[in-house]
Amino acid sequence: MNELRYTLLSDGASNKALMPILTWLLQQRLPKIAVHGEWADLRRLPAPPRTMPERIRWSLDLYPCDLLFVHRDAERVSRDRRVVEITRAVEKATATINVPRTVCVVPVRMLEAWLLCDPAAIRRAAGNPSATEPLNLPSLRSLENMADPKARLHRILCEASGLHGRRLKTFNHNSAVHRIAEYIEDFSLLRALPAFQGLEDNLKETIALLDHDQ
Repeated sequence: MNELRYTLLSDGASNKALMPILTWLLQQRLPKIAVHGEWADLRRLPAPPRTMPERIRWSLDLYPCDLLFVHRDAERVSRDRRVVEITRAVEKATATINVPRTVCVVPVRMLEAWLLCDPAAIRRAAGNPSATEPLNLPSLRSLENMADPKARLHRILCEASGLHGRRLKTFNHNSAVHRIAEYIEDFSLLRALPAFQGLEDNLKETIALLDHDQ
């Protein structure tokens, strides 16, 4: 295998920010393989699919791949429950199409918690890389226990931007969130989080299966 193509099917457009994390993980495991990723954008379909099995089928039809990542935030339920939901959806989709090896991506509680780990990347994403004021980031151990990591990250981005008044009101939080993931060069700190460990373990097992399939 000289290259690997993956597709990310996520809960929403904002979770496209997972792609730098997934690419980094794959490059850690497959340093000699060219990795190419695509985000499954189903929003422009005449009738966007609603159920997860349908979304999986459409994603693979429009974005064929060797490896499929299916994302759902844990939010108010356990990671294990989300993994079961994804697994069942993949099984239903398999009844009508050929589904490649699949990895469940379930941040706890949501993706934004994983982006609260790199103050330099946050400052760059906020457009104020030379700032030195402390950002009061939560401790790594507390990330998976935060009630609303998205709101926390947005507040920290506002602080990091150094903007005020009208300029702050026009600050684009969603674009900044995407940039954070792109600016982080090393996600190894996240290995301290159980949900990230679960993702990496699942990916390791799946890569072994991909090698067996060759």
